[in-house]
Amino acid sequence: MIDKRAPRSETFVVNGVECQFAHATIAQWEKEISSILEEFDVKSPIMKAMSGTLVGIPLYGETLIEQWKAKIADFPDGLAQTMVEHYLKFVPIWGMQSKLAKRDTTLWYYQIMVESSQNLLGVLSGLNRLYYSTFQFKRMNRFIEQMEIAPVNLASRLEGLFNHEATIAVDELEALVQETLELVEIHMPEVDTFKVKRKLKWRQQPWKQAPSSSPL
Repeated sequence: MIDKRAPRSETFVVNGVECQFAHATIAQWEKEISSILEEFDVKSPIMKAMSGTLVGIPLYGETLIEQWKAKIADFPDGLAQTMVEHYLKFVPIWGMQSKLAKRDTTLWYYQIMVESSQNLLGVLSGLNRLYYSTFQFKRMNRFIEQMEIAPVNLASRLEGLFNHEATIAVDELEALVQETLELVEIHMPEVDTFKVKRKLKWRQQPWKQAPSSSPL
């Protein structure tokens, strides 16, 4: 029996080749498509399946699948804007850079770098009308090659965030975020960037003791 609530996946080995299969009812899959194209559920891992449908080769039911492909290829403007707004959030780690090494922040530092990289790709995916999900994200270079709107040398710069020492990587992250924000303002001016820009300017200030009150 097929579970109607969600797609199921299984893995088989056929003649020594690992094959992964996912299956769902037609009604369920069309409902999933609508959740993306009409409800703009950008957090759903189905975003990954949408891009897979576009590049997939039908083995059966080609007429129906081509209808799905045509529908998915018509990327809604509302979905693009929702993606940009959803991913346009960054922790200004460059504002506290001098204290990172002193506070034993290795795990948190890499968490920020990973989440920031994912959000950069999410914003740029919205600008380029590309389906994107952080779920098991792979083939980054090939994905970025599809982008007409992106910072220069984006793929190598993202890789560099995890290869350079922290002081260099944090500065590069700030540059990438600023360049991406400029692209949003150019190509999607309807997105309000004021609060984001204000947050990105934050710098942690040294603590100062408040002056004591004069005795009466």
